[in-house]
Amino acid sequence: MLKWSRRRALQFFYFALFSVFVLFSLLNDQTDSRIHGGMQDEDSATRPSFPTYRTTNSSNYKSTRVLGDSDWAKACVSSLSYKRRLSSSTRNQQRRENRQRKCDIFTGRWVYDNVSYPLYDEGGCPYMSDQLACTKHGRPDVEYQRMRWQPHGCNLKRWNGREMLEKLRNKRLMFVGDSLNRGQWISMVCLLQSMVPTGKKSMSPNAHLTIFTAEEYNATVEFYWAPLIVESNSDDPVNHRLDDRIIRPNAIYKHASQWKNADILVFNSYLWWRSGPKIKLLSREWNPGSEGNCFNEKTPINSDSYWGSGSDLSTMKMVENILSKLDYKVTVINITQLSEYRKDGHPSIYRKFWETFSPQQLENPASYSDCIHWCLPGVPDVWNELLFNFL
Repeated sequence: MLKWSRRRALQFFYFALFSVFVLFSLLNDQTDSRIHGGMQDEDSATRPSFPTYRTTNSSNYKSTRVLGDSDWAKACVSSLSYKRRLSSSTRNQQRRENRQRKCDIFTGRWVYDNVSYPLYDEGGCPYMSDQLACTKHGRPDVEYQRMRWQPHGCNLKRWNGREMLEKLRNKRLMFVGDSLNRGQWISMVCLLQSMVPTGKKSMSPNAHLTIFTAEEYNATVEFYWAPLIVESNSDDPVNHRLDDRIIRPNAIYKHASQWKNADILVFNSYLWWRSGPKIKLLSREWNPGSEGNCFNEKTPINSDSYWGSGSDLSTMKMVENILSKLDYKVTVINITQLSEYRKDGHPSIYRKFWETFSPQQLENPASYSDCIHWCLPGVPDVWNELLFNFL
């Protein structure tokens, strides 16, 4: 086994991106055309749009239009949908259409929406994780649950749980990765479970592979613990908190055998960017005097051009170039920037901790504040809304 290093990770694994989730479409030909070319067999005019609500705390923002399913493969400039051997004329045509539409769903802002959000109740989801249930563990404010992502120039199609279940009918949706991806999986389960009658849904016991089943749809939403995708000494879903991570860079079959028959795969790559045993966040993200910590952060960043100190734009470009050479159709849902606006969305001290803290630590909340994961309901719900719009 090789000791993990950032340099080796860059050279070996092309999925590396800061908090970027990869939708790996292994659907049949009919479903592929639906993802990348739009749903031509439905009347887009009958589909619900995503209105911009005006509340006492939201600013007036006018969206120019609503994207239908048939627009998605062309309109989203930052969404990368790669097809093998595209002619130069086809690529030029796509560039022209993208410039004309001028809609990048990953460029926008967060708006306060106390009409439609949150999309579910924290206490009403029986599958909620104590690590992400911030209200349950004492967080006093709830505004972080009522923020909606608003792209510039267009609207996301409004979340519809029944429609999502129809998209997943007779399919396996599997999230593969670490605790951040597990958070997105829990978010998806909470978004869907209320649409499934009692007695028609089930959850397998926690293990390497945990499965939520919606029986009437013959659909599963699964999470597979593989924090570094390849085999590593962090592969135990419970005992994986280690100072030194070690990987087998050429050993992927053990994990791949679990996901090879999935219809839709969502990977994340956060742990590939951990440098050293711990991360200390010091930057302009946090309030002055916070010691570089998300503790007591209650409002998002509202600067459109903001990129967090952890963003590596050159590496993002490298990943785009590598993925463009793949034979399979891969879509990058780059949620990096829109998530980094949400410095208010982390659990901070409001979650269950399995560690034991000293009296000195307890007197200094910033010393044990969780600024990596995300409260639910919250930011991961928007990641799943984007996934819903792409499928």
